Amino acid sequence: MSDEEAHRRPSGRAELMLRLNGRTKVAGVIGDPVQHSLSPALHNAAFEHLGLDWVYTAFAVPAGQGAGAVAAMRVLGIEGLSVTMPHKDDVAAACDELSPAAALLGAANCVRRNGDRLIGENTDGDGFLASLRIQAGVEPAGMHAVVFGAGGAARAVIVALASQGASVTVVNRSADAAVRAAALGAAAGATAGIAASSAAMVGGPRAVRDADLVVNATPLGMSEGDLLPFDPALLRSRQIVADLIYRPERTPLLEAAAAAGALTLNGVGMLLYQAAGQFKMWTGRDAPIDVMAAAVGLELAG
Repeated sequence: MSDEEAHRRPSGRAELMLRLNGRTKVAGVIGDPVQHSLSPALHNAAFEHLGLDWVYTAFAVPAGQGAGAVAAMRVLGIEGLSVTMPHKDDVAAACDELSPAAALLGAANCVRRNGDRLIGENTDGDGFLASLRIQAGVEPAGMHAVVFGAGGAARAVIVALASQGASVTVVNRSADAAVRAAALGAAAGATAGIAASSAAMVGGPRAVRDADLVVNATPLGMSEGDLLPFDPALLRSRQIVADLIYRPERTPLLEAAAAAGALTLNGVGMLLYQAAGQFKMWTGRDAPIDVMAAAVGLELAG
């Protein structure tokens, strides 16, 4: 190819746009807010890399309209849907069927098609465990974890950790929601052979002081001026502190944790690995993790 031909040839996103047609399969993410989402970048990079005639976009869906988004999948023929805050519970209730993980959690972080039926799935727990193992190099068995939050993502993390032999303390502003989330963790721990009383329980922020792993699964830290979910003076060195937020990359909590000597993880790893599970469900192909990670890096860099 000559230099002139190479200059004229579209590449990347431009090439993707040129090949879109009436047969292109559509997937997307719903959330409120959703403008910050990195999911379109990573999924479209994976589709392009594998030469798949798919496109992925973000749909801004107001709180309370998650069920309507599921109905729109039927009308518009959308093949796959990723689900983020605050729609995971509503979407689970609107699906025709739920996977065992989504049914246990009462929350779906994605939807796939099975013929005419829409199946709610949840890849959050597996995504978090993969991030912990691959990025931090640790196994959760025997760890004491403190999880802040009791929403869909928090419940997935609680159940995943308890099922792998960690003891989990749940901290949440709503005591009732914390009790329900802890009960799910206790049940998961019991299934794995861990005494329910030690698998998961409800506690307060001071539990951070004795934790091996601290997880923020609340939106606190996404907006400038947000309060931290707990006093950072409770942190100590050799802890692992994970914030499921990925934009900004370095939240105030992670900055405080690093200053205390803790190992920090943001939400990018969990995002990548839970997205890889969704990609496989929708396309039947293994996700090109390196390609997806590179796309996320470019988005975060600029």
